[in-house]
Amino acid sequence: MRYYTALVHQNGDSAHGLTFPDLPGCFAAADSWDDISAAATEALDLWFADMPDVVPASLDTIRRMPKVIEAMAAGAVLLPVPYIPADNALERVNISMERGLLRAIDETAKARGMTRSAFLASSARRELVGA
Repeated sequence: MRYYTALVHQNGDSAHGLTFPDLPGCFAAADSWDDISAAATEALDLWFADMPDVVPASLDTIRRMPKVIEAMAAGAVLLPVPYIPADNALERVNISMERGLLRAIDETAKARGMTRSAFLASSARRELVGA
């Protein structure tokens, strides 16, 4: 998992704008602070669908960028965004867990029309990146 740094800004009552200083053209908007993580993850997914893999710039490098210095002086903040690259290849794994927890997972997955694997993957992604 990599962390890309988002520059988050807001003018008045507008949505929160997100840009990624080291990923030109990668941007998003979120209506509330709580929606930023999902918006950032979606923006990264879309950007990397058409662009080559990029190693994230260090926080120090980003902090020294003139456009970042200017934005932060106007109230913007930097936010590290965890990113798991999209890779649809499936891999079989063997895990162990408490039987009661497994039963609860199976019941919840079934109630949501999901497989155990889909439920576990969704839960893990949400825990890791908040989306």
